[in-house]
Amino acid sequence: MFEVRIHGRGGQGVVTAAELLSVAAFSEGRHAQAFPSFGSERTGAPVVSFCRIDDRPIRVREPVVAPDALIVQDPTLLHQVDVFDGLRPEGYILINTARSFRDLGLGEFVDGFRTERLLTVPAGDLAREYTGRPVANAALLGGFAAISGLVSLDAVTHAISARFAGAVGEGNVAAARAAHAWVADEMRELADAAPA
Repeated sequence: MFEVRIHGRGGQGVVTAAELLSVAAFSEGRHAQAFPSFGSERTGAPVVSFCRIDDRPIRVREPVVAPDALIVQDPTLLHQVDVFDGLRPEGYILINTARSFRDLGLGEFVDGFRTERLLTVPAGDLAREYTGRPVANAALLGGFAAISGLVSLDAVTHAISARFAGAVGEGNVAAARAAHAWVADEMRELADAAPA
């Protein structure tokens, strides 16, 4: 089973991101589950959402405490909430920001993880470019498809299109595609720079 934990704030589409990821996995014939965890239910409050994906039926219903991947929609949470709690050493980290891990004050922390599974992506900027709003959830899912290979970009864009009609869906699909391409390019650069 692959478990994903998504961190953000109320109003940023954190719950929707987990739901879209589960729909993308389901559309590819996998079993999936998505659910949120709320503190105070207000705009701007920290929100955590979970997604599980497996080839077999999923029976567990508890929150994800040892995620295989973290998606952080709001980097202001990095030093306010322990978003990395329980992350497996081989886990994926995708953060919505144009800043590097070192610039975020996470340089020493990420030294223990696999470099090819860690990336920051300006998903909010891409979302603003394609939708007019900096809601990064759809763009981050496109980036997550590229970094993890867990679901395909086509499955992600299908899930987005099924959820959002018209210009909103089209803009979010474009943002997801742009983030996927951005992450794929960054990963190629990392691979080229890696010692042989």
